[in-house]
Amino acid sequence: MTSTNTKVALVLSGAIVLVVIAFIIVAIVQAQPSSPEAQGDPRTGLASAIQDDSHILDDAGEGAVTVVEFLDFECEACGAFYPVVEDLREEFSGQITFAIRYFPLPGHFNSTNAAIAVEAAAQQGQLEAMYERMFERQAEWGEAQESRAPLFRQFAEELGLDLTEYDAAVADPATAERVQSDFDDGVALGVSSTPTFFVNDRIVQLASFEDLRAAIQTELDR
Repeated sequence: MTSTNTKVALVLSGAIVLVVIAFIIVAIVQAQPSSPEAQGDPRTGLASAIQDDSHILDDAGEGAVTVVEFLDFECEACGAFYPVVEDLREEFSGQITFAIRYFPLPGHFNSTNAAIAVEAAAQQGQLEAMYERMFERQAEWGEAQESRAPLFRQFAEELGLDLTEYDAAVADPATAERVQSDFDDGVALGVSSTPTFFVNDRIVQLASFEDLRAAIQTELDR
């Protein structure tokens, strides 16, 4: 009888230990800090494609449809979409907030150089002018296998930028880090090619030029 009681006591003790361990595990899990969630659009619950430091070319204010383009200035498809985007910006003026973000593809020799040049121009308030120059004269430098940084500096001079400030910005590691930050955000959002557009934080599947316009109109009609 004593042996039986001992076995029961051991079983009960073991069960109590297991319960205590379970409570400890639960307490540890609950004490762990939760992973920070991406800042997103409360209307969609999706991670936001626009950050506080994103370059906004058109700002239609609160409640406007947001259009974000992750682009590579050397990308021929981005160059082909450039006039389409400009037409849409005019067509939907006052209805959309349009932002661009850098996504220089590793396979393009001068894509990072171009993004750094645009970012350097942005520091002098000439982002859009340099953005336009890059696409309008893409044929002069795209697909080159040597640095076109001197040509980009020529663009800066043509735009009337302070070249001393421009050169300093190009050489400043913080400028390259700013470009890389956009690229990293793009990767986190699932961007793998250019151009990639987000309309109200929803990625647009592109099969034709018209798809971007249709995505904007759909959001405006909601």
